[in-house]
Amino acid sequence: MTDTPALRGEGLSRVFRAPAGPLAVFEHIDIAIRRGERVALTGESGAGKTTLLYLLGLLDRPSAGRIFIHGSDVSSLGEHELAALRNRAIGFVWQRNTLLPEFTALENVMMPLLIRGEPRRRARPAAAALLEEVGLEARAEHLAGELSGGEQQRVALARALAGNPSILLADEPTGNLDEKTAAHVIELIERVHERHALATLYVTHNPAFAARAHRILRLEGGRLHAG
Repeated sequence: MTDTPALRGEGLSRVFRAPAGPLAVFEHIDIAIRRGERVALTGESGAGKTTLLYLLGLLDRPSAGRIFIHGSDVSSLGEHELAALRNRAIGFVWQRNTLLPEFTALENVMMPLLIRGEPRRRARPAAAALLEEVGLEARAEHLAGELSGGEQQRVALARALAGNPSILLADEPTGNLDEKTAAHVIELIERVHERHALATLYVTHNPAFAARAHRILRLEGGRLHAG
């Protein structure tokens, strides 16, 4: 692991407007994840885990605080710059995989590369290699909607890796899967984490999944606690 965190949040707060007045989901949270480290984020439903993941993934802006990617403060970047940074630095896997069902597995994995401006002649073999890495090369030309839940999550993981990110964020990646399929997806996430030397943060309610992380953080009462 390197000394400079791949991802760091400093003094993060998120406050929403509500009819009864401002609603603080959490305040003054500090978090740092180094490359090569797997961190599990746990807590009760409604504690703000997904909200924190959105802030760290640059999909939402904090009400207060700053976010650093490999030591660089990205808090003041514009939307276009943030989108470009997300594309090349951060991979996402969600509980609902957000694949495009009318496109093939291969086309779904190609999407981040095409958005970046890569020509199809380079994007296609790169996506095919990632599908092979997650064991789905035989399903490359199948529509995403034709795949099982576990296969869809494996495609989603391949897509998350398409931009060669250094950071992987996952929100309940096994939440919609049966126990056996979830175990396979957990093992796959661990393998790609090691192979790509990622900084990985995942939200989970699965105690066994959380226990396999290098660290467990719990979000409770608007504060972040170890363990």
